[in-house]
Amino acid sequence: MANAFFSDLLSTISERGRILLRRGDPSEAKPDAAGLVELCEALLSGRGEASGTAMARELLDRYHDLDADGQRSFFKALARDFGPDKDKVAKAIEAWRAHPGDGNGGQLHFASEPRRQELIRRLNRAPGGTSELVKMRADLLGMMNGHADLAALDRDVVHLLGSWFNRGFLVLRRIDWSTPANILEQIIRYEAVHEIHDWDDLRRRIDPVDRRCYAFFHPALADEPLIFVEVALTEAMPSAIAPLLAVDRQPVPIERARTAVFYSISNTQRGLGGISFGNFLIKQVVEELRRESPKLDTFVTLSPVPGFMPWLQQAKDVPLGDEDRALLKHLDEPKWFENAELTAQLRSVLEPLAAYYFLKARTSKGRLIDSVARFHLGNGARLERINWLGDLSPKGLRESAGVMVNYLYRLDDIEKNHEAYANDGDVVASSAVKRLLKNEGRRLLDMRLS
Repeated sequence: MANAFFSDLLSTISERGRILLRRGDPSEAKPDAAGLVELCEALLSGRGEASGTAMARELLDRYHDLDADGQRSFFKALARDFGPDKDKVAKAIEAWRAHPGDGNGGQLHFASEPRRQELIRRLNRAPGGTSELVKMRADLLGMMNGHADLAALDRDVVHLLGSWFNRGFLVLRRIDWSTPANILEQIIRYEAVHEIHDWDDLRRRIDPVDRRCYAFFHPALADEPLIFVEVALTEAMPSAIAPLLAVDRQPVPIERARTAVFYSISNTQRGLGGISFGNFLIKQVVEELRRESPKLDTFVTLSPVPGFMPWLQQAKDVPLGDEDRALLKHLDEPKWFENAELTAQLRSVLEPLAAYYFLKARTSKGRLIDSVARFHLGNGARLERINWLGDLSPKGLRESAGVMVNYLYRLDDIEKNHEAYANDGDVVASSAVKRLLKNEGRRLLDMRLS
């Protein structure tokens, strides 16, 4: 109630300020990027609280009237003309050199801050400003390719959004069938791993006794989940997704459940890309589940491998001979997995290649290729198992030839595993996965000897 009152009060103040603003602001007639830049300068020049809030709201509204070219021009102007005040920086540097110390060091720090950071802070004061800035950043991300001059602007936006969306402001909420429909609709819309086909499909994922869904929310986006995770409570670690999502499956009695399976994690706000919530989400959900069901002793994922087939098709260093490449062409055939002999042949090639993909293959910058792997290994999980034909959906076959993996979150090892990956790039993997890599080595040796 208090939040709603102050929100309504702020909106009223803002609207009254906008009425006053329109009476004497000649830039009202300029809906283009240039007019928006003039309004940014006016907003930074400083006025009363009401008029400043109104001006921020006006600026955000006018931004919506820009087409893609206008948005790009606006972003370029922010990147080019709203950096640090060079005279202030130069004076602060001289003062620091003359008398190094905390006082002059602090002055140098504040002088070097780009003006656009203060602009973004003032825009955030508008009613709905935080949500609007997140959407604006999504537009900016869509224009980054080929426009390196926008990188500095993006860094400043991420810096501020990272502060406003830090873990201390996030609230974990369980999503169930009693959750308001507008939030449930977003769960359906933003599910990015395994499509939710309709309301019945959603209910099967969140309503049964052995199913859970949790999401992080932020006070400024109260009815918009930032990220959510779907969880299945099972008796053992699963190797395929279809049984978990089957229409006619029998729920597992909660007293028999020993394993919590994180089978889908989806972000909903593109504008918050690069600001990590997932590691906090998994850790807090584990705590919630352990409190609720103390018998749970295994926490794993059942994860897709979205980069595997693109790597096979494009990378020059994929260790394949001519016979193997000819065999992999069968993956383009419909229902290839129904041919038992062909499936066995493909498995003998693809499973060891998957182990090589995770343990050895890297990008030109030395990073793991697979984004899902980077996320879970960076959070301290162990690559536990590679699952052949784990996902036979069209998407699973297209992205990974059906391969899925389990990442194991062993609570006593999370910190150690994280340090190994973060500091040395080491992928902590089970002996079963490492054996597959040895099989790949033997296969390559046989190829060279033949």
